[in-house]
Amino acid sequence: MTLIAHISDLHISEATFDEETFKLAVSEINDLQPDMIILTGDITNNGYYREFEQSTKYLEMFEAPLFAVPGNHDARNLGYQTFEELIGEKSWKLTMDDDFTVIGLDSSSPDQDTGHVGNPQHMWLEHQLDECVINENFTIVALHHHIVPIPQTGRERNVLSDAGDILKTLTTHEVDLVLSGHKHVPNIWKLNETIIVNAGSIASNKLRGKNKNSYIVYDITENEIEIYLNEVNGEKFLFGKYPRNKF
Repeated sequence: MTLIAHISDLHISEATFDEETFKLAVSEINDLQPDMIILTGDITNNGYYREFEQSTKYLEMFEAPLFAVPGNHDARNLGYQTFEELIGEKSWKLTMDDDFTVIGLDSSSPDQDTGHVGNPQHMWLEHQLDECVINENFTIVALHHHIVPIPQTGRERNVLSDAGDILKTLTTHEVDLVLSGHKHVPNIWKLNETIIVNAGSIASNKLRGKNKNSYIVYDITENEIEIYLNEVNGEKFLFGKYPRNKF
């Protein structure tokens, strides 16, 4: 069994970050003892160096290994450089137990809200996914921007600009899970054999309608994938349940 916590959109700043909610979420996730935590961007609100410095202190509160990709807010004000200095690589690959692969993509562009993967990174992604297909790996791809529109988020303005090409690569390679953030609204789509999950905001006050701060938990066994939506200091819902296609 593999247990993964998926968090997103902290928006750490003086105005948009709820520290108390974040600390509650940290306590809940640490109690779950996940194998890893995947953070799908917008760690900061403005990309300022000081915000990233604060972020490192907050992220150290998690006990499980944490892997992050940048969001559009992180790429502001030279934050795309600071991310690599204080958080880590913007694109990465992690293989666990030789048959379980997680790939992180950088969909951000400096000082722009729109998302874009780009040809060089797309070619790298295809190469990594070719290996996953050959090895029959269970595969997760994480990025900040959504690749399909999310309901109840208003007018669509900044879905991934090369979403069609990326979506084709993900589905033809039968990626098992695609994890995103950005819209602050939890959602699940399934296209072919690929499950696409958007997380809400874990600790920002930038919430839509009646949505609450939340995070996603994936319980992956030999036979199935259970996806739970956890409201911070609130209810836990079975968000989706799917058979596992790769063993």
